[in-house]
Amino acid sequence: MNRNVEDYIKPGARAHLVGIGGVSMAPLAEVLKGKGVEITGSDMRESGTAAHLRSLGIPVTIGHLPQNVEGAGCVIRTAAVHNDNPEIAAALAAGIPVFERAQAWGALMRHYQNALCVAGTHGKTTTSSMCTHIFLAAGRDPSVMIGGSLPILGAGHRVGHGNTIIAEACEYCNSFLSFAPTTAVILNVEPDHLDFFKDLDDIKRSFRHFAELVPAEGWVVVNQDDPGAMDALAELDRPVLTFGLERGDVHAAGLTWNGGCASFGLWVKGEVPVRINLAVPGVHNLSNALAACAAAYCLGVDPADMARGLAQFTGAGRRFEKKGTYHGADVYDDYAHHPDELRALLTMAKTLGYRRVVCAFQPHTYTRTAAFFDDFAQVLQLADAAVVAEIYAARETDTLGVSSQALAERIPGAVCRATLEEVTACLAQLARPGDLILTVGAGDIYLAGEALVGMG
Repeated sequence: MNRNVEDYIKPGARAHLVGIGGVSMAPLAEVLKGKGVEITGSDMRESGTAAHLRSLGIPVTIGHLPQNVEGAGCVIRTAAVHNDNPEIAAALAAGIPVFERAQAWGALMRHYQNALCVAGTHGKTTTSSMCTHIFLAAGRDPSVMIGGSLPILGAGHRVGHGNTIIAEACEYCNSFLSFAPTTAVILNVEPDHLDFFKDLDDIKRSFRHFAELVPAEGWVVVNQDDPGAMDALAELDRPVLTFGLERGDVHAAGLTWNGGCASFGLWVKGEVPVRINLAVPGVHNLSNALAACAAAYCLGVDPADMARGLAQFTGAGRRFEKKGTYHGADVYDDYAHHPDELRALLTMAKTLGYRRVVCAFQPHTYTRTAAFFDDFAQVLQLADAAVVAEIYAARETDTLGVSSQALAERIPGAVCRATLEEVTACLAQLARPGDLILTVGAGDIYLAGEALVGMG
């Protein structure tokens, strides 16, 4: 039976969300509740997010139990929750329809004139956040769904009343193919999520299908500097706007750097209507900003609002986020978990004038660590000192025989520490005045940095 999620998320309906504490599940719960849907949810562990949802009148159960789905009109799950989950199994047995999180977001998007969806192997959260700042500066009152916390929102989402929704679009499990973009941004297309995709060609096909979801009167914004993205979209029969550092329909003119942050004239199809000063460092953030400007241009935003919005953007949560200091060293956290993200982070960090860059890295998933083992070993050598934490398993069990100890052994001078407490103790030992200490990874490594700052 072919069921449509839109029929199940109407006012008065009841939906149960499995994994409700997740970065895009929690905002989904809030948005659906705001639309009059009765929401319940469950998660594996207690969290500040669960407490926040309860404060809004959304019951959250800790633990996945079959009885949690009783009375639900439908169940919505994250991509990481499979059919053997007790709640999903119970819903299927009871004939309760089960939808993916992305299907629900896709259904919500169809109610907006403009659905600006930001995709790519990395840079999605920062670029979506930059777009949010631009559209807020332009008074567009956007709705927002991003995969990290944004200080200006105090959350990772926003329910606006304008005609635009800004959404981070993740390729994992092809979830973004359930979205309904009118403007699709593709930042880069590189190997990742190889526990799901077969190879790079498989990933390129997925991104092309995503771009083809854009209607004929919409826009596809693509990074001209990224070969994977350009290859994936070759001869696409949709309006395409390119961006790049020095080339493309949108690029930087008269580029200068101040404290690691870019200042540039925004070159748009032969005109330079405005100069933009970024408050976040690094070449990767210059590229992200150009992507955000290109997307905003497609949707008719005044370039002056682009400059104003970007000047106020100081970073998203867990994206080079300052945590504090310890014994004269600055402590920052970053979500980088792919070798190219790590390279961009460490390369940028080396330009900031610190005496040393000390990096505590927590590999994320066994499959990613195995697939990029040599790359991680090479990139971590950019740090002056490296501490490797245990692999954050996330949704996996170790069937590959890969280990953090083996990774540390490939990096001259690096050490491996088995627990976050040991990572914190090691960083405390290493810290010297004038150092930059980075905790890096998509898991819970940030707790080590927070503990370190707490010791100071």
